[in-house]
Amino acid sequence: MEFRDYYETLGVPRTATQAEIKKAFRKLARQHHPDVKPGDAAAEARFKAVNEANEVLADSEKRKRYDELGADWEKYAGGGRGAGRAGGAGRAGGAADPFGPGGPFAGYARPRDGGGTGGLRYSFRTATGDDAGFSDFFRMFFGAGMADDGEAAADGSRVDALGGSAAGGRRVASGRSASRAVEARVEVSLHEAATGTRRIVQLDDARLEVRIPRGVDTGSKVRLKAKGGGGRDLVLVVEVTPHPSFTRRGADLVRELPVTLREALLGAEVPFATLDGRVLLKVPEGTQNGRTIRLKGKGMPHLRGEGRGDLLAKVKVVLPTHLSDAAKVAAGRFCDLAEQPDPRTP
Repeated sequence: MEFRDYYETLGVPRTATQAEIKKAFRKLARQHHPDVKPGDAAAEARFKAVNEANEVLADSEKRKRYDELGADWEKYAGGGRGAGRAGGAGRAGGAADPFGPGGPFAGYARPRDGGGTGGLRYSFRTATGDDAGFSDFFRMFFGAGMADDGEAAADGSRVDALGGSAAGGRRVASGRSASRAVEARVEVSLHEAATGTRRIVQLDDARLEVRIPRGVDTGSKVRLKAKGGGGRDLVLVVEVTPHPSFTRRGADLVRELPVTLREALLGAEVPFATLDGRVLLKVPEGTQNGRTIRLKGKGMPHLRGEGRGDLLAKVKVVLPTHLSDAAKVAAGRFCDLAEQPDPRTP
């Protein structure tokens, strides 16, 4: 099992602020997103590595434990009993056993045997409840064997009416207290909003695993009755982060469809990416630039009720450039044959 240098993965120094980490993550995530580089296995692997690094460094508690773990991680892979504390990069002095009193993982289950010493255990989970393809290193220290001990906050939760806006970090941020509720802000990706996901909320000494339902939009509120302490409700205000390719309009999605001049003139079947994967989309002959082709039921799930919105493919005709002399002559002949009327004539 290989040590993961999460700071190197994100290209930030160990002294980086949370804002710098967030900025680096967003830049790299956009650059290597599978939708930006479809079929590129190297980009997909890089995207997963960047996501894993952010899962640790964007969470202040995980980052602290990671910094204390440092290069001595191998001594802890088997449980850590009797392991020395000398040397590790970024390490602080303390107990020999990282899972014992004073250690960075005190109160957590030992990853290998799944046992525990009490205290709270938790994990980040996707909609399917797994570790989202994270590395063995991540699962050893931040995932496997650390399932949530507490009551699942999805029980008794509900989604309030849409409205307002939210801004926040990758993790759930502790929020402000109100007379009747405690608010926290949570950021999810468009794909997570489409499938539903889970987040871990820390409120004082309590950790809750919260289900974010499919179909949420920026401003959606997930309310958990009496989970905010003192009998108050806990309200999560959702922000859906921008996607590099899709634009959202309620339950509908809009995506640009570049086509060649030949495809627009003569018609064709072209590959087109949806949230569910690639499809072959029929482009009718004579398709004009800017035309919208509607794919029924390929948009976002409706937050309330059944079904999904539509996906709108907005055609962008890409003209050939750098024509040779022969191509220019042929283009002139074609235009003469086409006898196109002046489009500016009333």
